[in-house]
Amino acid sequence: MLTLNYANCLSPRVGPAHGLDPASIGPGSPLARAAAEHTAALDGTRGTGWERWRQLPFDPVRSEHLAAVHAVVEKCRGKFDNLVVLGIGGSALGNIALQAALNPATYNLMPDGKRPGGGPRMFVIDNVDPHAFGAVLEFCKSSPGGLKRTLFNVISKSGETAETAGQFMIIREALKQALGPAYAANIVAVTDPAKGTMRQICNQEGFTTLPVPDGVGGRFSVLSPVGLFSAAMAGIDIKSLLDGAAEMDALCSREELARNPAAMLATLLLELGRTKGKVNHVLMPYSSGLYLLADWFRQLWAESLGKEKNLKGETVFAGFTPIKALGTTDQHSQVQLYREGPNDKVFGLIEVESWPGDVKMPTGLGVEAIAYLEGQSMAHLLNAEKRATEYALVESKRPNFTITFPRVDARHVGQFIQLWEVTTAYAGLMLGIDAYDQPAVELGKQATFGLMGRAGYEQFKTKVDRVLGPSPHTITG
Repeated sequence: MLTLNYANCLSPRVGPAHGLDPASIGPGSPLARAAAEHTAALDGTRGTGWERWRQLPFDPVRSEHLAAVHAVVEKCRGKFDNLVVLGIGGSALGNIALQAALNPATYNLMPDGKRPGGGPRMFVIDNVDPHAFGAVLEFCKSSPGGLKRTLFNVISKSGETAETAGQFMIIREALKQALGPAYAANIVAVTDPAKGTMRQICNQEGFTTLPVPDGVGGRFSVLSPVGLFSAAMAGIDIKSLLDGAAEMDALCSREELARNPAAMLATLLLELGRTKGKVNHVLMPYSSGLYLLADWFRQLWAESLGKEKNLKGETVFAGFTPIKALGTTDQHSQVQLYREGPNDKVFGLIEVESWPGDVKMPTGLGVEAIAYLEGQSMAHLLNAEKRATEYALVESKRPNFTITFPRVDARHVGQFIQLWEVTTAYAGLMLGIDAYDQPAVELGKQATFGLMGRAGYEQFKTKVDRVLGPSPHTITG
């Protein structure tokens, strides 16, 4: 199991001005009683409304999704050399994170048949940057077999997200030109099972589909077919992902604060923000493969908790700023700020205990200044760097915690995902906000519709033009 060490968030380590008094989170404390009440509340709402994500690792949902995903994977097996995922936000970040964490960094460079599970190369296009999109599309066209050997996984619950809709329109036309009427076999759509624009298109054109489950928002969807299909295509053990999530969920259902890692994380982070001004949360994996899980965490934490209004309609401007960093890389680019800049952050360090395929530094170079490295392993150096950074942060009175992976595999990544999703649910209750909506995102979407000429949204183009331009405060040349 993952472990959580939070001693460095407490006053004996970082002082009373920057850390919590251990008694404040001890048995019988107000914070411990509040956490128990939140645990009971979450138990009561489990599997209802927008908390249906909580049931993804459990039957019957689990078995239904595994069977559906494996059926489509078997249908596609051996037919494609490239898999291109089209999505954005919660329809992409989890897919990217799973691939980075659980497959080799050189996965796409491996010859066909040599990649894990015999899977295709995998590309996730999570933006409408024309250079990046065009480069991937051109690569697929020019690779052996061309578009005939390329599968496109379109992920959109409604089908109306502008970025994904635009991507889909381009690849649909390219496939039709290359393959003719048979093009539909090269698209797997993950969308609403019953309604919406994408569902209508899928029904009309005969695409293979998988469901975006009801009550599962995008940022909570990685353990649904949204993330499971591309992972399974790339040889990742999706059953173990769900096993790990279920194991962590059991720990996060415990009433006692000291035995519940999600309740403890939420309590520490919110209380350090409320009483000590620590409103920025840095997640810093000491593993390149886990770095993009920090990207996934950023959306989960920012979009769930950043709210102007609480559930009572009061203006509260809730939320924290999530920041990603990479150990050891960012010891040389950010730690100067982290130790001597504003003391307004909590640091989450992630370490890995066991590294299969560890690499040792040879002996015999004979240079005194670096002789201490001879015979040492890369993993030993990496973990020493992590521990040294932890020490340096404590010396500077910067609160931090460590999440330890015994090893990086699907089971422990599943535990990590469920840990942070449940932590987010606790944090929403503690802040008194709706952790599942994202009203601030909608205005930008509506303005985009207006600027792109969508009928019914003309007033937004007028508003944008009135507010933003022309501007006399411009420097050119």
